[in-house]
Amino acid sequence: MVTTLAKRDFRNEPSFDEVLARYPRFPRLIGLKIDVKRRGVHYTRRAEAAVDPALHQLRSPYIFGSRDGVIAPLPESLLLRDGTSILVDPTPLEQDPYTVDVVDGRFVLLDDGEILEEVDLWPKPAYYDKKTSSGLPMSHIVGARPQRLNVFQSSYCQFWADDKGCRFCDIVPHTRQQRRELGVPDRRRPEDVRETIAEAIKEPGRFTSLCLTAGSVVKGEEVFDLEVDYYVELLQAIGEVFSSRRFPSQLLSSAFNEKQLIRLHEQTGLSSYTSDIEVLNEERFNWICPGKAKWVGYREWKNRLVRAVDIFGRGNVGTGIVGGVELATPHGFTSEDDALAATLEEAESLAERGVTTVSIVWVPRPGSDFHAQVAPSLDYYIRLCQGLQDLRTRYGLSVDFDDYRRCGNHPDSDLARA
Repeated sequence: MVTTLAKRDFRNEPSFDEVLARYPRFPRLIGLKIDVKRRGVHYTRRAEAAVDPALHQLRSPYIFGSRDGVIAPLPESLLLRDGTSILVDPTPLEQDPYTVDVVDGRFVLLDDGEILEEVDLWPKPAYYDKKTSSGLPMSHIVGARPQRLNVFQSSYCQFWADDKGCRFCDIVPHTRQQRRELGVPDRRRPEDVRETIAEAIKEPGRFTSLCLTAGSVVKGEEVFDLEVDYYVELLQAIGEVFSSRRFPSQLLSSAFNEKQLIRLHEQTGLSSYTSDIEVLNEERFNWICPGKAKWVGYREWKNRLVRAVDIFGRGNVGTGIVGGVELATPHGFTSEDDALAATLEEAESLAERGVTTVSIVWVPRPGSDFHAQVAPSLDYYIRLCQGLQDLRTRYGLSVDFDDYRRCGNHPDSDLARA
């Protein structure tokens, strides 16, 4: 396990309130969400003691690891008073995170000892206490977001096989850690997934969609054919749970070619498709995502997203970026202004052709190549998030499958609520 951690003295930056004062129209709680995700959180002993495993949703097996590199029974998310979710990593104190404590019986978020907001924890889904007929905990098979079920079909990515994994990613080290410490299977069996989803949707009004994702599988007659096989099998099993041909679903996968996309659309009930390009700049993409560059390439990745619009429909195709990673050293942008301009220009070229772009806040993780780096400023993320939302508004694109109710991981899509 990598032990060198990213460090940043946030006290030398403008304060949260100073940054937000520059953007009076930007929602304060969404700005807070960004900054908490950027810096992470530390749970005090009082906060940990107040977490009730019978009531609160704890961190379930996830496709990526934690900022502290530890698997621990801590809250999955914080919930702000406007319904905003913060999917945030427990973070070592030496990295200067925000603090979650308990004051007068309430969970609160603090910075440097000052209470900023009262927060709550997600309620645990009922199915988390049940097992599949094969004996596996259902929480290990399907995870929960605010109103979405997450199926991490596999946590292994074959780009890592020849040392070409994305440099910000820790998917393979975390897979090995979960298998070793929790006994989580490398690949989810369709039967287990079907049983778990059937049980989960018994909870009235809790879930409105589901998302499937996994690492890339390059094997097959054509690149990614075997990955498509896995998803078709899994989606067909899930389809048995629903009475309608199509069901509200998102696939987050590799950039499939047109024939593969048509197969998914015709043979399953899938309703939306996302393929994360990660970095909207060809030069930085080639450096940061060497496996994606080798097997598909930046321009072809974009072309496949555009072709998917003809199959799934405008507004039902998206891509994601790891916001801020384009500023990684030594080959990233050296100016936040240049990085923002380049990213939004490329995002607009996709929006013009019906592809939605959403962002996450880059978290340097211990198991990634970029473990010792730091994310850019809060100011940068506010401008990036507002820019992406402005593009969606300009081009009439929805973000329903990645909105705050279903996903909760994209600060820019939270802005669509306004």
